[in-house]
Amino acid sequence: MSEEETVEINEMVIKCPACGVDGIATSIMKEIEIPHFGKVLETTIQCKKCGFKHSDVISLEQNEPAKYTLKISEETLSVRVVRSQSATVSIPEIGVKVEPGPKSEGYVTNVEGMLTRFEGAVIKALNLFDDEVSQTNAKNTLSQIRELIKGNGTATLIIDDPFGQSNIVSDDVVISEIPEEELKHLKTGFSHIEDN
Repeated sequence: MSEEETVEINEMVIKCPACGVDGIATSIMKEIEIPHFGKVLETTIQCKKCGFKHSDVISLEQNEPAKYTLKISEETLSVRVVRSQSATVSIPEIGVKVEPGPKSEGYVTNVEGMLTRFEGAVIKALNLFDDEVSQTNAKNTLSQIRELIKGNGTATLIIDDPFGQSNIVSDDVVISEIPEEELKHLKTGFSHIEDN
């Protein structure tokens, strides 16, 4: 039996939001109960014609703002991580941070998956910026991320969530309040709330 319990599945054929062809894309919505986290709505849209795919995980429960902190090590690479669309994820020792934006998606992964996402973002940066300083910094960051993925060294994974909808499912996670001053400066991913 799976750890997750699927409560409801809703599947329909829709117009593709990318190519605009009607009746070719599939939209699937599942309400899932995730242990230690609560109910989420998992949505997936996939187009058979153009290959467009969009997935999101939306918490159906609102909680108090929370900071989740976990030491990244070889032993914690498989720890489950739920990142809501409103959360900021960072690894301060490496200097990487992902903040939510209007197209931000929630997802369920593990610590290794979070590192792999950072790795992909740094690789994109390497291709975008060709000046020497950017290249040197990106290559150094990429090397540090890859060492962590291999289980070498330690760092700190921090998820700041203004709506408390994220989670790191581990006995070793430290969950704390976000100080009011920090909370004011957190992005939420909702442009009508953010100060730009």
